[in-house]
Amino acid sequence: MHVVVTGSSGLIGTALVKKLSADGHQVTRLVRRTPRPGEARWNPDDGTIETAALEGAHAVVHLAGAGIGDHRWTPEYKRQLTESRVRSTELLATTLASLERKPAVLLSGSAIGFYGARDDEDLDETSAHGTGFLADLCVEWEAAAAAASAAAVRVAFLRTGIVLTPTGGALAKQLPLFRFGLGGKFGNGRQWQSWIGLDDQVAAIIHLLTADVHGPVNLTAPHPVTQAEFTKTLGSVLHRPTFMPIPSFGPKLLLGGELADALLFTGQKVHPNVLLASGYTFHHETLEHALRSLLGRPAA
Repeated sequence: MHVVVTGSSGLIGTALVKKLSADGHQVTRLVRRTPRPGEARWNPDDGTIETAALEGAHAVVHLAGAGIGDHRWTPEYKRQLTESRVRSTELLATTLASLERKPAVLLSGSAIGFYGARDDEDLDETSAHGTGFLADLCVEWEAAAAAASAAAVRVAFLRTGIVLTPTGGALAKQLPLFRFGLGGKFGNGRQWQSWIGLDDQVAAIIHLLTADVHGPVNLTAPHPVTQAEFTKTLGSVLHRPTFMPIPSFGPKLLLGGELADALLFTGQKVHPNVLLASGYTFHHETLEHALRSLLGRPAA
């Protein structure tokens, strides 16, 4: 299978390209810089893309976008977050629609931020979008792929949760504190965390390349946990205490209140109903199993 990947240098994209290549698939990476072998150039800012790289490809996985937690959410950075997703998705979708030999499928990035802060509500792919910046961003992001859907390309939206890996993302940032026995729950710890191991994230994307699925797909493990449960489980796996709660004022001072609330002090209880119904089998259904595998900590 020939798969074109955007955002291939990111946390998920790097692992996905590595796995696809190891499985014998042909991978073309869309990049902004001067392309190397196996790459093609695009620039969503000026609306350019090498269409020859897409013509006749079997599938496209679109993961590009500025990092949600990379900077404070100033008005300018919010604009960058939105435009980096909407412009790139619109360019990709309209280009796919114009091809004579279109890819059969576009897997387009999204996030469980679509649902907004929802307390203890059980959420699946049929749930309405929530309120707030991330929810509005995800609505625009997904709508930007309309041209591909209208051209009979199967489009699935990868509503991704918290991706766990010790090499990057949220878990990598927490590990040093937990290993020194300084980890603790954020705030009251009742906020839900819908997580997925990086290996399941990659395997689920590859599964969706051929599964008869379109529309939103929650890429989260079957058993979300509260933040307090996450903290307790990580501490147990590392054999470290977790008695130091982290009050909200510190992260809010560091990150800004809106970003801290969105990433740390609110959450969503999300279930992967569509993914499970499509026949996907998780490598890690529970958080403890995932953490032990990811951190090389076998059960006692």
